[in-house]
Amino acid sequence: MRRVNPGYAFPLGVTVDRTGTNFALFSDNAVGVTLCLFDRYGETELERIDLRECTNGVWHCHLPGVGRGQVYGWRVLGPWAPQDGHRFNFNKLLLDPYARMLVGELTWDDALYGYTIGAGPDADLVLDERDSARFMPKARVVAGQPNAAARHPRVPWHKTVIYEGHVRGLTMRHPLIPEDIRGTFTALGQPEIVDYLASLGVTALELLPVHAFAQDRHLIERGLSNYWGYNTLSFFAPEPRYLGEDGLDAIGEAVDRLHQAGIEVILDVVYNHTCEGNHLGPTLSWRGIDNASYYRLMPDDPRYYDDMTGCGNAVNTAHPRVLQMVMDSLRMWVTQYGVDGFRFDLAVTLGRRPDGFDPGHAFFNAILQDPTLGGLKLIAEPWDIGQGGYQLGAFPPGFSEWNGDYRDVVREFWCGSEGLLPGFAARFAASQDIFGEGRRRPWSSVNFITAHDGFTLDDLVSYNDKHNEANGEDNRDGHDDNKSWNCGTEGPTDDPAILELRRRQKKNLLATLFLSQGVPMLLGGDERSNSQGGNNNAYCQDNDISWVDWSNNEPELTDFVARLADLRQRYSALSRPEFLTGARNELGQPDVSWFSNGGKRMTAADWENPHSKCITVRLAPDTADENSLLVMLNASHVDVPFTTPPARSGGWEVILGTSGDLEGRRTRPGESFTMPARTLVLWEWRP
Repeated sequence: MRRVNPGYAFPLGVTVDRTGTNFALFSDNAVGVTLCLFDRYGETELERIDLRECTNGVWHCHLPGVGRGQVYGWRVLGPWAPQDGHRFNFNKLLLDPYARMLVGELTWDDALYGYTIGAGPDADLVLDERDSARFMPKARVVAGQPNAAARHPRVPWHKTVIYEGHVRGLTMRHPLIPEDIRGTFTALGQPEIVDYLASLGVTALELLPVHAFAQDRHLIERGLSNYWGYNTLSFFAPEPRYLGEDGLDAIGEAVDRLHQAGIEVILDVVYNHTCEGNHLGPTLSWRGIDNASYYRLMPDDPRYYDDMTGCGNAVNTAHPRVLQMVMDSLRMWVTQYGVDGFRFDLAVTLGRRPDGFDPGHAFFNAILQDPTLGGLKLIAEPWDIGQGGYQLGAFPPGFSEWNGDYRDVVREFWCGSEGLLPGFAARFAASQDIFGEGRRRPWSSVNFITAHDGFTLDDLVSYNDKHNEANGEDNRDGHDDNKSWNCGTEGPTDDPAILELRRRQKKNLLATLFLSQGVPMLLGGDERSNSQGGNNNAYCQDNDISWVDWSNNEPELTDFVARLADLRQRYSALSRPEFLTGARNELGQPDVSWFSNGGKRMTAADWENPHSKCITVRLAPDTADENSLLVMLNASHVDVPFTTPPARSGGWEVILGTSGDLEGRRTRPGESFTMPARTLVLWEWRP
């Protein structure tokens, strides 16, 4: 008989030592826990071990002689009482929430459900007695040590340029990446990817979810698959498809190579919900381990989930053990793999109390005070679907936020909408009206025009309407209000005038993004005019629709992005660490001044003029060895006369423009010229 030692309740998960392995699983409401050991392939169950020790809700044991490579799963005994929030079912094999590496795939079968499918309108109350082990992925024991080689670039926030990418999407169609490693971390760390990002001026690569995730059953049945990965199966294990022959080591190696190029790595993480869905979802892990602890349940009817995510359930970060799990996961990705920050999906859910969102929630406090996590780049997606779900600007200092208002206002401005000058100016200046409280900084605003969710930049100027037919939902999914403009025809065209207008509009949007205060985020592939064919919800398109098309080479636009990133690094006026106020700085001039197209300072009447679509912004540097900059924007459909603002001496020279008509032009203060329709121009002061 195998020797079983009591072991320890801390840390949770598995811990390998020189004599064996400690197993620890939290389940406060269980009455029994069984550890199941499998062969190396996870196919044959070899042994079951009933745990006898439970300390503070943690079930634990130590198995001598068991080490790295052992495959295992859990079975948990407890009440089957869905009406009370308990969904224990000993027949179901459960994945360890702390699993570091998965073995085998999730194979959809009715046996994966804790209840009996087809048992009537109250089927979720009827216990299913089928064993689910052969359809479940298992956990493999991993003996890892912190990645001591990791060296964080620690790029200052105000000099950060984020590139949102996808492990598969960036590498699957790259002609210089060997086919056998495409779609993996190994491919992501290749010089062809790293050097390209560095040449663009990217300082941070924000990756869509890399945590292991489930392929939705309804997608599999339609011949589709989950591409984005917002369907978490494990918070500690990477998605198996992203691991090549080098296994877990490939993650740290890719991160190290990006670090060597001065590029930080930010992970998009999904701690707000899991892949187990609502009360009709499968029992794969947390639901069968301790449903009432891990999930938010409806207070008046715990049979159902308090779903403010739109994904069926919400993780209960108010529970100290659940919060511990999230914190342990975050720390592992930093200490083991060297990542530099996190973007929290639906972060409002993570900070909810029963009476609503609370920026003082324990979740935020725990992260900000943590010596490993507190100094990282932390980004919140400031919404969910619950009551009061849009909380832009409400997160505590230390968190930056995806600024959806910036996206919408800038899109509308360049579409030629009226009455937007005040809102556009506020967004251009890092949205102090939103983020100015609590001594926050301009980098609290992560500005973006496009992201994975929605149109690509090329589609934004090519389609008025979404075209999601490939998703198999009769084009009902995805946003209807895209704030896009097709420039005269829907989709692809050979009309040279429309193509030229689209090129200019893409440059206008990109230039606005990089010249704005705050932190710019570029959607991967936008610099190459990547298109999804008008699909604005490509979550289920793990194919050519979503993957970056490296053959779609548009060097003019790629070079334009690189120039913008370089300007942002070289000119302090474009990335100030303090909010613009219009007050005089130490160099004797206002940090920002706003002018009408006539060269006069903006008046109240100018700001309130709903028909005006033109503005000039003068930005002062914060160092004496730099010159002032002037940004002129004409978002109207006609050419407009502009006059440069008055000054005592010197003149202005165009250093970047979205229309070739003004490239290299020089002008004196107070001089007038014609600004082409839908054009942005950046001038530098020449003494």
